[in-house]
Amino acid sequence: MAGAEPGAGPAGGSNLKSRVIVGAFLAVIAIADIWVGGPAFTLMIGAGVGLVLWEWGAMHGTPQPWRIAGLAALAGACLMAHLGRPVPALLLLLGAILALLALSILLRAGGKRWISTGLAYAGLPAVSLIWLRGQPDGFALVMWTMGLVWATDILAYFAGRSIGGPKIWPAISPNKTWAGLLGGMAGAGAFSALFAHFAGWPQALPLMALLGAGLAVVAQAGDFFESWLKRRAGVKDSGTLLRAHGGIMDRVDGLVPVACVVALWASQQRPADYVMRVTEMLA
Repeated sequence: MAGAEPGAGPAGGSNLKSRVIVGAFLAVIAIADIWVGGPAFTLMIGAGVGLVLWEWGAMHGTPQPWRIAGLAALAGACLMAHLGRPVPALLLLLGAILALLALSILLRAGGKRWISTGLAYAGLPAVSLIWLRGQPDGFALVMWTMGLVWATDILAYFAGRSIGGPKIWPAISPNKTWAGLLGGMAGAGAFSALFAHFAGWPQALPLMALLGAGLAVVAQAGDFFESWLKRRAGVKDSGTLLRAHGGIMDRVDGLVPVACVVALWASQQRPADYVMRVTEMLA
């Protein structure tokens, strides 16, 4: 959703006010759950990705029994990730994806194959976020991840609206501008640098700013992917749960790839140690 340019005038102002209220409400709930962690966080993520999968299925006309099967696999993967077993969680997801794909081929139900892709789209970030929160510095990791996406969306929105200019890929997302992308990168970079400052890493500010700007591009890629999905399905929004603001997929499109990238990075090394080590090398 980053980089959108709302209409001018009263309607645009009203839309902005509504977006701020909805966004602030969702952010407060998310931050509270991230702080609490444990089962409450797992339930929040599980509910969120469950809605994402349901919207995905509705978008592609997948029958409810297939979506319910996907939800069962998602629930199992979230539980395993919560218990600190991310590898079995990923294996469960992979098994369910392959089983649903094989069944759709066997039944010659081509349209139902999309539920397999939807399970990966919803399941991978779910396992990533739940596993990240369970790490020793899990609260900071998840807050950094989500904060980056929020900063990208907010700054891209205002930069795209105020500056405008050339579009990035109008055939897929006609409102996304290069100015919006650069604004999002600047916002994510600034947030990441502030995060480093308050984390007590003043010497790591340049590196953290670069990491933030790079992940803003990843978030924008997730935004374009969801826009492509909606165009392919011939729908304006992923759902109607948030009324004029679309569905849950519309709100988390950037978070999906960023969460996976951060979790992959954290699985290879402790991010705090990496940042400090690279900073020392560059000093």
